[in-house]
Amino acid sequence: MIPAAVIDWLVENGYGNVESSRQVGGGCINNGVLLWTSEGNSFFLKTNPQAPEDMFAREVEGLEALGVEDGPRVPTPYLHTSDFLLMEDLAPVSRTSDYWDDFGRKMAALHNHTSERFGFEHDNYIGSTPQPNPWTDDGYEFFSQHRLIFQAEMAARRGLLSSKEAGQVEQLANRLRDLVPEQPASLIHGDLWGGNAMIDEKGAPAIIDPAAHYGWSEADLAMTALFGGFNDRFYSAYIESRPIPSGWRNRFSLYNLYHLLNHLNLFGRGYHGQVMGVVRRYM
Repeated sequence: MIPAAVIDWLVENGYGNVESSRQVGGGCINNGVLLWTSEGNSFFLKTNPQAPEDMFAREVEGLEALGVEDGPRVPTPYLHTSDFLLMEDLAPVSRTSDYWDDFGRKMAALHNHTSERFGFEHDNYIGSTPQPNPWTDDGYEFFSQHRLIFQAEMAARRGLLSSKEAGQVEQLANRLRDLVPEQPASLIHGDLWGGNAMIDEKGAPAIIDPAAHYGWSEADLAMTALFGGFNDRFYSAYIESRPIPSGWRNRFSLYNLYHLLNHLNLFGRGYHGQVMGVVRRYM
């Protein structure tokens, strides 16, 4: 069902009536629908009647923050409530020949937008899991307390980690200064797996579904490798534009522990072995 507010907004803004729609797969949290109107326009609609009340509002905030001129394309959000988000349809075509090089350079440019503190204007969501973003001066404290320990404590409350296992995550979190190089607070996407790397109508890189905040840029890069990995040209172009300390690939599993813990909390004990495998690697 297309929300009445969406139908009204389209008509009131001169786009006409919805003539056709098509369900789009790939999402695990929300439903996605492409809409085509009588005036020849297309839109992307995300719906979720069970979504947290402010989830789509926080997504809009993230899209707007990431929409920097020198970064990857992000879709324009048009209308949202607690149940849906209507946005621009990127109308993807085939990738350009320099897609991955362009993507790497644009992510480097995005990460060059920095803040004096880690965090974000509001807490938001990673998937449908709350993601706390209190402004924090220290990146090690931020990632330790508001990423790893937050997720581990949630998993322990849900019986997905034992108290001992959650304690081991905390021990690892307290060792971050020995394992992670100093980094500024960069504007990052926050959930940059392959499914959120898109193509626009020109074949250029675009990003969707942010969990945006100011955090460690290496953590953004790490997520690109969690489920399959990006083309090597992406990383080469990124490093050419924005050099990073050696050993960056070896740190990916440490950053991705946050996302594995989140998947444990979202989808259950199928992720327990991967979580504890990372923890044991650093113990």
